[in-house]
Amino acid sequence: MAETNLPNSADEPFFSALLTPHRSMGRTGFRVLMGALLFAWLVTGAIFLSQGAWPIFGFFGLDVLLVYVAFRLNYRAARMREEVSVSRTALDIRKTGPSGRSEAHRFNPFWARFDVARHAEIGITRMAVEARGQSVPIGSFLNPDDRESFADAFSRALATARSR
Repeated sequence: MAETNLPNSADEPFFSALLTPHRSMGRTGFRVLMGALLFAWLVTGAIFLSQGAWPIFGFFGLDVLLVYVAFRLNYRAARMREEVSVSRTALDIRKTGPSGRSEAHRFNPFWARFDVARHAEIGITRMAVEARGQSVPIGSFLNPDDRESFADAFSRALATARSR
């Protein structure tokens, strides 16, 4: 009996989403902000330095350094991502942290439950896939509008997987 390498249509994902955190300031904006802060530090620091208040020059520099470190940590956290795919036979979730470490979760779409917690004013506050005592939160870093659109699309994908 000959084996073929044709893909199994039941295993091909018909829904796929890559979830990433949104960052409103790009690299250019960050450089402009840091340049403006450095310029303000130098000008203000020079004034205080000329008046003999040299410790203030150092404290202003410390402020600039702390802003830089905070932004770098924020950009590092933005490297996180979640890949979600649904086929007729599998629901796969791959979560990658800021460090690059990833974890994969696989569910049967017929038994998986999509749990959504809502708040009256905020909208969706939590999303998770649950099955067999395991719960995997997804999209925790998304803004409320993106959570709503993902929840709608993902719910439809799960319904499609169950009806095929």
